[in-house]
Amino acid sequence: MTETTTNESLTSQSIQTDDNRRVSMVYLSLIAVAIGVVTGIGAILLRYLISVIHNLAFLGIFSFEHDANLPTPPSPYGPFVILAPVIGGVIVLWLVRTFAPEARGHGVPEVMDAIYYRGGKIRPAVVLIKSLASALSIGSGASVGREGPIIQIGSGIGSVLGGAFRLRSWQVITMVAAGAGAGIAATFNTPLGAVMFAVELMLPEFSARTLLPVVLATGTATYVGRLAFGMEPAFQMAAHVRPDLFVPLSVDMLPLYVIFGLIAGLAAWLFVKVLYGCEDLFDGWKANPYVKNIIGMTSLGVLMYVLLLTTGQYHTESVGYATIEAILTGQLSTPAFLLLLFALKMIATSISLSAGASGGVFSPSLFLGAALGGAFGATLELLFPNLGFHSVTFAVIGMAAIVGASTGAALTSIMMIFEMTGDYTITVAAIIAVVCALGVRRTISEDDIYTTKLSRRGHHIPRESRSHSFSIRIIRELMSPVVAVFEKSELGSTGVVDTELGEERVYAVVTEGRNVVGIVRVDPQDPTRRHGPIIAPVGYAQESSFLRGAMTRMADRGHAALLVVPEKSIPRAENVIGVLTREAIADSVLRDYRS
Repeated sequence: MTETTTNESLTSQSIQTDDNRRVSMVYLSLIAVAIGVVTGIGAILLRYLISVIHNLAFLGIFSFEHDANLPTPPSPYGPFVILAPVIGGVIVLWLVRTFAPEARGHGVPEVMDAIYYRGGKIRPAVVLIKSLASALSIGSGASVGREGPIIQIGSGIGSVLGGAFRLRSWQVITMVAAGAGAGIAATFNTPLGAVMFAVELMLPEFSARTLLPVVLATGTATYVGRLAFGMEPAFQMAAHVRPDLFVPLSVDMLPLYVIFGLIAGLAAWLFVKVLYGCEDLFDGWKANPYVKNIIGMTSLGVLMYVLLLTTGQYHTESVGYATIEAILTGQLSTPAFLLLLFALKMIATSISLSAGASGGVFSPSLFLGAALGGAFGATLELLFPNLGFHSVTFAVIGMAAIVGASTGAALTSIMMIFEMTGDYTITVAAIIAVVCALGVRRTISEDDIYTTKLSRRGHHIPRESRSHSFSIRIIRELMSPVVAVFEKSELGSTGVVDTELGEERVYAVVTEGRNVVGIVRVDPQDPTRRHGPIIAPVGYAQESSFLRGAMTRMADRGHAALLVVPEKSIPRAENVIGVLTREAIADSVLRDYRS
């Protein structure tokens, strides 16, 4: 391949590149806003679709009105309501197996897999099938959450739009993360927590160019969601007087939050183990998938119907928000019963996902945290009635601790719990519990509830973000010198291969008339001694440019090396002072990792 030299200065090229970068940022921002609008509308439609299916499955009526925070009335179907999750489960299994296997399960691992292993590519079919499958699963009573589906739906929208506008790989990934954040924001009315979710779990790169689209998408989705569902927090809390041990925080009570955090960490680890242990059990069961699905969903139906007969509520069905709100308003505060609900919800969620339901694990984590924290607080209230302990306070702390420990998103869990409840008075207590819970879970198991699924298929996700300095190095610092210019005809038909040139690398530019065809390595002492074949194709770069821009240019255009010229110089062979090779870039990266 050849590259024709031009008379345009690199200064004008640099200005043009900067202009394109500014336009590109505006361009990305507009796409992010579009993602926020579409994802917000998608969240609204998903909730209405869930409402329709839920009302048909449990109440026998066609209606869009359904408040998940209120208990579902006893079904007029009587014991036949047991069949609701069974029928829904069979349809979901058929949809997923036929059209989009990626839509099975809780969704977030598939998005992470797309980001880190598929360049952000998510098939358009996933958006539609995930919507239908999740609405059927949740509406018919499977014990899953609606945040996982809308995350996958929002991410799919971001991926589709990124592909439609032919964005670069990092831009597509940013749009996928923006769609995920937008889904969380629209579902829970938590814009700040949604941004943290995208940053902690989705974005491989945290910078202004990736953060701005995420913020715009989540903010837009929140606004769209509020137009339909209002400004109220996701959950209402009982008004109760907190003792001084919370505000201001009493130092002698700190061990109490540490102890609860340790307990929550163990509970989060247990949730992960039970979930994937149940999946292994179902996967290892040599039976027809539909038979396994029917048996699993029948057990869910029996469980929720028995709970209705014995307690007056279904409790474990669907997202479980009604039970969470009952705990947060103090209506459920018996320690033994809350621990029973904790165990039953864990089992119900594990069976739901193992049998083939489509839905998230975030809402079940909230349920588990509220039940465990409520039980812990209620026990303290019984043991020390004069100290002012209350089950509601620890239920909120428990929600943050279980979510943070099970998902690995500590900051997200803290921020989202505050936004979902409107309670910011227990900040320090929640932070202590979340940190301790996450520490315990990581000590026992490195993988969280999302990455465990990917690790099992050999796809490991980075658990930490690190900023590397190689990308901001100047090309001048990394380039190898150019000592000669050769006509291609001077090289002969095969060139001269000499393996005794030593470690020092210097190069000569190879031309063919006015065209530069590549570079070749030469002996520093005798440039006529050449080594190896011609390295091509090549491009141009200024010596004062950053390595990051050079790497982007090489990746976009497939250059094997860049010819380095001084500032304001015309890109011609006689002006080349050095070359930047892929080998030099690799050495720079390795040096940075050693530092």
